[in-house]
Amino acid sequence: MSDSVTHRGVVVAVDGSAPSKAATAWATHDAAMRNLPLTLVHVVVPVAPSAAISPEFAFPSDYFTWQEDQAARVLDEARRIVEDAPDEAKPRVVNTEVLHGGAVSALVDLSKDADMVVVGSRGLGAFSRVLLGSVSTGLVHHAHCPVAVIHDDAPEVGEDAPVLVGIDGSPASIAATEIAFDEASRRGVDLIALHAWRDITTVYELPGLDVKRLQEEAQLALSEQLAGFGERYPDVSVHKVVVADRPSRQLIEHAKSAQLVVVGSHGRGGFAGMLLGSVSTAVVHAVKTPTIVARSG
Repeated sequence: MSDSVTHRGVVVAVDGSAPSKAATAWATHDAAMRNLPLTLVHVVVPVAPSAAISPEFAFPSDYFTWQEDQAARVLDEARRIVEDAPDEAKPRVVNTEVLHGGAVSALVDLSKDADMVVVGSRGLGAFSRVLLGSVSTGLVHHAHCPVAVIHDDAPEVGEDAPVLVGIDGSPASIAATEIAFDEASRRGVDLIALHAWRDITTVYELPGLDVKRLQEEAQLALSEQLAGFGERYPDVSVHKVVVADRPSRQLIEHAKSAQLVVVGSHGRGGFAGMLLGSVSTAVVHAVKTPTIVARSG
């Protein structure tokens, strides 16, 4: 791991919105738990005059000073959230950065040097009915590291609620499994390893299909994928769930009683150029439980 990655650690994008504040609180706890630095980042987005405005239009001379003042205010608010956390839940190193440019492109570039990027589900100005804003959507599609999406209205569950991970045997799923075991171990909670193997609705109607054999093979495959992780994380109690159903539907249902959901960026059968799979897309759009999408550079 490079010095730059070690320096930035867990990066959280802050903009003063309610989801951003929830993301800051979540990132604070996660960075402290993993003994990583926390980097609070605010992006100042350039504003171009509308086409309806005269080409000679010039912003007031103090406009850009106001932007910088706003950035400082937002970062101060975020730092206060960190400072208000219990001592055992505070990262030892907290940094702040102000970036200039497009929010998504700036954060995607920063993600090259981060262990994880944490973002609120929506930013300022997003329609309330939209589950994911443009920044969170852009990051889960393009970031170079895992991305955590946090809602300000996440369901309340106990501290002993499990971590849920979706597993399908793909490389992205293996990366998600690694994250899920680590998070469960550090939180001292159980892990639910979910494998839903039915991708089509008519599986029971296919002639000559041995559903019982497929179920047994799915259980064996899940056990094999988990074996190595169980040895590395003996403190984590794993509950295996193998069902003949669509993965997204089962993950969304089980997420209601979990404190964290972890999914891969794309699953089995995904094309190499596919940026986000249908299952992970469905999950991050449908659940309000904190969700990590396992991405890598």
